[in-house]
Amino acid sequence: MAMLEVEIWRGSGADGAWQRYAVPHEANQTVLDVVTHVQRYLDPSLAYRFACRVGMCGSRAMTVNGRPRWTCRADCPQAARKGRLRIGPLRNLPVIRDLAVDMAPFFEKWRDAEARFVPSADPPDEAVRPDEPERMAADAGIECINCAVCYAACDSVAWNPDYPGPAVLNRLWTLVNDRRDGDRDGHLDAAGAGCHLCRSHQECADACPTGLNPTAAIAGLKRETLRRTLGRLAPGRGR
Repeated sequence: MAMLEVEIWRGSGADGAWQRYAVPHEANQTVLDVVTHVQRYLDPSLAYRFACRVGMCGSRAMTVNGRPRWTCRADCPQAARKGRLRIGPLRNLPVIRDLAVDMAPFFEKWRDAEARFVPSADPPDEAVRPDEPERMAADAGIECINCAVCYAACDSVAWNPDYPGPAVLNRLWTLVNDRRDGDRDGHLDAAGAGCHLCRSHQECADACPTGLNPTAAIAGLKRETLRRTLGRLAPGRGR
């Protein structure tokens, strides 16, 4: 039987190291299948997360050959390089142990940005049409399931731990475009200078397992925050 050469990160933080395993290469095998084989048959102490196994929950995101991705949807023939796999924890998040990371910093940024729907005190009388430009802009980003793959792919997060990250800014953009929401200015305030720290490298869009484009959402926030700033300065021109 053909074998895969697999390296898996073991340990926590700087105390970890890569450990090698030989795993049977089977048909229709995913990277998650490889990790599960190691845990079940070779090393039961291996720590990792998974839940649905079908690409719905987002809990099994890991770094595979340098790229953050959902391991349940990553086929080994596509992910492996010359029959080799290197599987590590997500970047930009503290490692609890092995392949399990602490998601708290990711979710704390959602909390701090208050990236949630605020019902309007004066909701629109007519129904929101799905073909409205604003609704279409909001719909383009609502399938995010908070898996943190974009967060792990983002160099701006790596360079600046205070940067809110693509997922938070993408969510704020959906709220800014939802005319049923009553706190548009608050959402733009939350995006603030943070959205302008994005370098537009598209790592988040390239990595997103659901095909979202947070870079485009962030570009929209840049335009709207700048437009609002210029609008506030307009009365003072010429003085």
